Amino acid sequence: MSDTGSISMTNGHLSATSSQLSSPSGHLSATQGQLSTEHHEVLGTPVPPTRLPVQTPAGTPGVKRNWFDKVEAFISRLSSRDNFWHAVCSFIWLPLAFFSGIKMKKLDANTFAAYLPFKRFNRNWYSAMAGGALLANSEIAGGMYVFGVCGSEYTVVCKELNYKFLRPCLGPAVYRMQSRENIHEQMRTGEEFNIVVDLTILQQGFRPGEKDKRVGLCIATFHVTPKVHHKKKKQRSDIKG
Repeated sequence: MSDTGSISMTNGHLSATSSQLSSPSGHLSATQGQLSTEHHEVLGTPVPPTRLPVQTPAGTPGVKRNWFDKVEAFISRLSSRDNFWHAVCSFIWLPLAFFSGIKMKKLDANTFAAYLPFKRFNRNWYSAMAGGALLANSEIAGGMYVFGVCGSEYTVVCKELNYKFLRPCLGPAVYRMQSRENIHEQMRTGEEFNIVVDLTILQQGFRPGEKDKRVGLCIATFHVTPKVHHKKKKQRSDIKG
């Protein structure tokens, strides 16, 4: 896989071209020559463990929680508590995130960053960050961000992922994420909803004061569902059956 080109994923299907990405409205279209030369601050040394904000909505009347639901909710909260427990849970349920070494950090109230180390697992044969590692960890970083905000009472599924490679990444990668919609307002509706997250992928500067280099852009759409909806659907199907 080359590091300059484009990759898109919709519902688990991948396609790649080496030419400029041209897509319908709402999809990313950019070339390296069209990009602005804006600079980003250096994120610094590898991100220390940082607790993500977790919001757990009140229970819904009429739906009882059994011991399995309680254990699942406890593990979900544990996985988003800090990077240590995230690594433990990833080792069991998401090995890619564990071996890639991706970590999360909160920059401000609305912006989060993920740090992807420049380790052998993430590199290709010519010592650059593999395109597959950058692409796959975009979904992981965006999903971790959305799940960290929504909390253990929701399921988060990647619905669509568009990635634009701008240049080779020759060092640690930093994902800066920001959602287009207000997640907390969507959660107050109590219904399923979609969240679009914009990710800017940067190559971290090697020396203090060196600017980060933008190596990729990504737009990810996540479908968020309250877990209580799954239980209600199951109850209705059991009654019909």
